[in-house]
Amino acid sequence: MPILKTISSPSDVKALPEGKLPQLAEEIRQRIISVTAHNGGHIGPNLGVVELTLALHRVFDTPADKFIFDVAHQGYVHKLLTGRNGPEFDKIRQSGGLSGFLTQTESVHDCYGAGHAGTALSAALGMAVARDLKGTKEHVVAICGDAALTCGITMEAINNISVSTKRLIVILNDNEWSIAKNVGAIATYLNELITSPRYNKIDHDLKSFIEKLPGGQNLVEYGRRWKRETKDFIVQSSLFESYGLRYIGPIDGHDIGGLTRYLEFAKAAEKPILLHVLTTKGKGYAAALSQPEKFHGAPPFDIETGLSQSTKKDAPANYQDVMGTQLTRFARADKRIVGITAAMSPGTGLNILKDNLPGQFFDVGIAEEHAVLFAAGLAVQGIKPVVAIYSTFLQRGYDPIIHDIALQNLPCVFCMDRAGLSPSDGPTHHGLFDIAFLRPVPGVIVMQPKDEDELTDMLWTALHTPQPTFIRYPRGAGTGKPIKETPELLPIGKAEVLRNGVEIQIWALGQWLQEAMQLADALTLELGVTVGVVNARFAKPLDIELLAQQARSARLLVTMEDHVITGGFGSAVLEALQDAAIQRPVIRIGWPDRFIEHGTTVAALRMANGLDFDSIKDRIVQQWKQIVTVV
Repeated sequence: MPILKTISSPSDVKALPEGKLPQLAEEIRQRIISVTAHNGGHIGPNLGVVELTLALHRVFDTPADKFIFDVAHQGYVHKLLTGRNGPEFDKIRQSGGLSGFLTQTESVHDCYGAGHAGTALSAALGMAVARDLKGTKEHVVAICGDAALTCGITMEAINNISVSTKRLIVILNDNEWSIAKNVGAIATYLNELITSPRYNKIDHDLKSFIEKLPGGQNLVEYGRRWKRETKDFIVQSSLFESYGLRYIGPIDGHDIGGLTRYLEFAKAAEKPILLHVLTTKGKGYAAALSQPEKFHGAPPFDIETGLSQSTKKDAPANYQDVMGTQLTRFARADKRIVGITAAMSPGTGLNILKDNLPGQFFDVGIAEEHAVLFAAGLAVQGIKPVVAIYSTFLQRGYDPIIHDIALQNLPCVFCMDRAGLSPSDGPTHHGLFDIAFLRPVPGVIVMQPKDEDELTDMLWTALHTPQPTFIRYPRGAGTGKPIKETPELLPIGKAEVLRNGVEIQIWALGQWLQEAMQLADALTLELGVTVGVVNARFAKPLDIELLAQQARSARLLVTMEDHVITGGFGSAVLEALQDAAIQRPVIRIGWPDRFIEHGTTVAALRMANGLDFDSIKDRIVQQWKQIVTVV
């Protein structure tokens, strides 16, 4: 008899006999596989934490007790156990369905919203200290991936735990992966804790000996002091113990009974405690086990084969793959060119560089701030660094962008993938703020291509420009434009006129150019006026000469950008016109001043926010009629 359908709250999980839990775990896995096959999603991380999440809900009581999941992309199991196993789960990551992450607005069981790595420990410590200040007794549990230990924020939190609270439980979910395979000294350290042959032999022998003693099983299951002491003697003193956290582990993350007993022990601890739990990313689905990078966050796929349902033989290449391919071409000819990413080589296309020129590729782990500073050091020594990081994650590198890159005018190239919407991921992953946060920085160049060929030209231009350069481009497929054999050096700050016009001028960035051309046709037909279209190319510096020339003869200007309207490209146009003392009506088309929800497609989100073709056209027509009426 199915069990999952009977689970509507954590109390139902507690009421189950322990012997029923393996069946429930299997049903949860099948539910997640079925839904993500249809919708896409973070299948691997969720399959890996099924038993851990069950054990957490067996021991603790949400919403009174607080679970803070790092990134929260592994929260699907938690959702299923907290009353969200219905039609809304069937539509997870789609319009009208559940978020693919945790958010306070979705459930009282979600005490903290997140979508970026490294946030859990600092937030959990803040919540624990707040509990202490209020004198309440709830438990605070931070569930952190091992990849999050490469985040500076996480290490800053670890440094403060022992001096801030006596009661905090940290679960280190160690599966050796973030989006890509974990890298760096922390990953090596954790591996040494697990794999030391001498430790593992003594560990096994000592455990067998203690179990034979009177009461020995209790010592094994609850104390585990022998384990910590033998590990400290044989390996090196635990990093976590040095920071004041009692370390227990490694622990089998798929043994629900064992996990439950360890969590009960942690629940009673009178000092901060860290449980090092070993899990297998993708457990229960062969395709996810064999391709952990692909199934970290997968598009819809066929369950039997694991093949993506969206793959088409004649589909245009993705922008990130174009960038990776062209960067590899340029790097092969110039050994000074290197690529840097922060645990996202497949998503940025830098896996192509890694596979072909591994000596010119660097993955720094989830450490965006370090990636930027690392690039600065390389540039000072004459290397040509290309930093490929999603727009939303580059926000973390803002201080060194100003302090280290721009202030020293270093020739670093930043490729900002996912600029614009990442529809199914939602507000934590939309890249809608980069123009606004880069525009005030002196000396930087910000550009956006209209197609794959222009992206190649921009990358080539950036590599030959002696100042900081940022290239933003969207997630997903390009236009299908062929890439010419010899790239072109673009004149900095010069726009491209795609269609001549007089009365109305549309200045657009990137993927909005296709809609701009269609709008020009429709407006010409409906209004009987000439409509020009300009590929702005540069958000900074603007082509002020062309803008002023057109604005003096036009009666209406329209700007279009896949960016928040506040402080973006349209704002730059308004400022330029003000400085030139040109008064002209300007319609700014962009995302409104609020966080944009997740949705099935970009088109669905545009429709929901008044940015569909008909809404934009109607807005321009109404403005034009007002202009004509006034005259």
